[in-house]
Amino acid sequence: MLDISSIIAAFSEDQASALTRLSINRLRYWAKTGFFSPSYVDGSPGPYGKFYSFKDIIGLRTLEMLRVRNGVPLQHLRKVAERLAHLKDDLWSSTKLRVWDRKVVFDEPATDRAREVVSGQFVEEYKLVEIISQTGDEIAHMKTRAKAEIGRVVTMRGVQRGAPVIAGTRIPVVSIQRLHEDGYSFAQIIDEYPRLTERDIKAAVAYKAKTAA
Repeated sequence: MLDISSIIAAFSEDQASALTRLSINRLRYWAKTGFFSPSYVDGSPGPYGKFYSFKDIIGLRTLEMLRVRNGVPLQHLRKVAERLAHLKDDLWSSTKLRVWDRKVVFDEPATDRAREVVSGQFVEEYKLVEIISQTGDEIAHMKTRAKAEIGRVVTMRGVQRGAPVIAGTRIPVVSIQRLHEDGYSFAQIIDEYPRLTERDIKAAVAYKAKTAA
């Protein structure tokens, strides 16, 4: 099984919404009420300084499966979160959860049984490993850059605090420029940032000359 704790990534609100199929309004409501908050907050105003980890995305996809696809009431999910608070961040991302009659149950360590809070009945299993694998595939697709983005420098609100980045990535232009100034070859820079192409590096170097003029 993939160790999701070893994956370091940060996803914007828009990306989290696309990956989890949860609306931005729902994400904001859950964060505002303390039900599910993003792991990373850099202090920027509004939603632009808030980012979700890969583990957050897995948890949100699990909640989407329970809440939206299986009709488990939000109030029930809140009670589940309260009862299983000792599991902390692993509750929605690493705990084997099952659903029965719109109620969530889990594998109780003491008995090794899938037990609903009240009835203790066995239920249909949702395989977390499949959720994680699906998420990884969709993230990989999201990272595929359009041809029009290759070799372009852009600035975007909420990305690297508005600093210039290579289009289709969050890679700061200044980071590429520093490597180039330190004598890194194009191949070595691409080793550092595999998503880059030679056109991206040339654009970053040219951008410095353009802004210095």
